[in-house]
Amino acid sequence: MPSSSVHIISKSTVLPHKKSTIKSLKLSVSDLPMLSCQYIQKGVLLSQPPVTTETLLSLLKNSLSKTLAHFPALAGRLITDDNGQVHILCNDAGVEFFHASAQQLSINSIVIPFIDIHCCFKEFFAFDKTLSYAGHYKPIAAVQVTDLNDGVFIGCTVNHAVVDGTSFWNFFNTFAELTKGAKMISSSPDFRRDSVFNSPVPLPLPENGPAATFSGDEPLREKIFHFSREAILRMKLRANRLFKKPEFKSDLEGSELFGKQINDSWITVNGKENGKVTSVLEALLQTNGTTDQISSFQSLSAQLWRAVTRARNLPDTKTTTFRMAVNCRHRLEPKVDPLYFGNLIQSIPTVALTGDLLSNDLGWSADLLHQNVVAHDNVTVRRCVGDWEKNPRLFPLGNFDGAMITMGSSPRFPMYNNDFGWGKPLAVRSGKANKFDGKISAFPGREGDGSVDLEVVLAPQTMAGLERDAEFMQYVS
Repeated sequence: MPSSSVHIISKSTVLPHKKSTIKSLKLSVSDLPMLSCQYIQKGVLLSQPPVTTETLLSLLKNSLSKTLAHFPALAGRLITDDNGQVHILCNDAGVEFFHASAQQLSINSIVIPFIDIHCCFKEFFAFDKTLSYAGHYKPIAAVQVTDLNDGVFIGCTVNHAVVDGTSFWNFFNTFAELTKGAKMISSSPDFRRDSVFNSPVPLPLPENGPAATFSGDEPLREKIFHFSREAILRMKLRANRLFKKPEFKSDLEGSELFGKQINDSWITVNGKENGKVTSVLEALLQTNGTTDQISSFQSLSAQLWRAVTRARNLPDTKTTTFRMAVNCRHRLEPKVDPLYFGNLIQSIPTVALTGDLLSNDLGWSADLLHQNVVAHDNVTVRRCVGDWEKNPRLFPLGNFDGAMITMGSSPRFPMYNNDFGWGKPLAVRSGKANKFDGKISAFPGREGDGSVDLEVVLAPQTMAGLERDAEFMQYVS
């Protein structure tokens, strides 16, 4: 779809309705590496609002102004001091607000199951290809409201050196909450800077700022793959190899499934989920669960890792990498407030030879991911901070050897909590930002029952191979 299909009608600046009481916030060890990453672009598709466009825009601008009073950093700008330290100057400069129109588009024409993501979503966000370093002279955040024929899309663009996913969705949720009419917000951000991530070590940067670490110009396909709660349970059972464990079989004999030929495919009957079987197996999974059990998301990630690697037709001796971001708020001791504002994430790479990854079962690759995540405790977090301080560097985002996968976002983020007053979102979508061959984003399923949507970005030939992968596609709804 040509960019002219979306018309920008107006652009304005929204200021916080109260002056900031915070003067500045220094970027942390987790913030600084993101200066070479593009702004985060995520948004929600909503049904037709029950008010006029003029009323809606006024309502959104007013609530956004109130939201900025709770998130003053987003209304500021980046500055670098004489010591090379980068700060957020909370100067109430405001954020940009765009009103756009794409009246020729309807909801059913842009959200179609089983096909690639409609290219119109790339036009629903501000600040395309803008690196986070640009926050020195551009707004730190922007909102674009795009009118459709029978709905509206609200897209938020926020500087990635200022927020991670946790902080981004707290801002978005608060924006929706105040638009809906809340008098008080439910999740106030924590701006304290007293953890080990608050380092005196500066990040040396080129005079004109860093460059992107990936080209962004290669041909790509983007697609949403939906996994039901039942499908993910099947993967988790396989990954933990529970059907082979004597204690699981013993508990099974005491359940209403005794005497059945139970395996991971029996959870479906004639192609449909067997809810009764699922509930019993979930209970047994909890009974046999241990602290070292491979999680649902690790099982899903491992299944994707195997399938994408197979689709890439890599030689057996090629090393493949699965990189995932982890939230460090609860990993540090003492723990950091869950609503800490800023980035507090670290990237965990897991590597394996292609031959080993594909010749072993799902449990083998899932356990690699699991062991890496479990090992990322307080000691490891602090060691990673220390390693960065010895060698300050930007985050290397991209697929540098053709064998990498980068998992971002999280199905735990409350994306579908963004009810602006006329119902929860119909879909969550992202823009162009930070996309390359092998970039995956995990969203919660709209059902809210443990289902997951994976936004998969791959080279066209790799995507075609993934779609033909029977082991992977058996779990896709």
